[in-house]
Amino acid sequence: MFPLRWFGRGQDRDPVPEVKTGRVGEGLAEEYLRRDKGFRILARNWRAGREEIDLVAWDGDAMVFVEVKTRRREGLVPGYFAAVGTTKRRALCRAIKAYLRQLSHKPLAFRFDVVEVNLQAPPGDRVLHFENIPLFPKNFRVR
Repeated sequence: MFPLRWFGRGQDRDPVPEVKTGRVGEGLAEEYLRRDKGFRILARNWRAGREEIDLVAWDGDAMVFVEVKTRRREGLVPGYFAAVGTTKRRALCRAIKAYLRQLSHKPLAFRFDVVEVNLQAPPGDRVLHFENIPLFPKNFRVR
């Protein structure tokens, strides 16, 4: 009935859907943070309405909110630079506020990290971890 190339999606396209690619990347990022960095994972894909936080974890005394960016190919710029723009930053701030509001005991420190996963890199070089990315404005408050 409809051609396979509807909206540019045809047989020449990679058969792995973006959602599956993202979930695979999130699993690799979670494993890396837990095993190699010693993080204690609290939540994965935590949602507040339409907003989502990929991973929430403890790193020592700091609560860490993690955005995972999964790539299937080498990019010209790091994933966090290209994919965490102004709109995404605002959405993450809203989601993080919602997460913190629902806690009975607020953390003394929290930060935002980005984990970039390149599925085509060798296993030892597959994960890049960028810590303490500036996300929150100076007047950021949780009420």
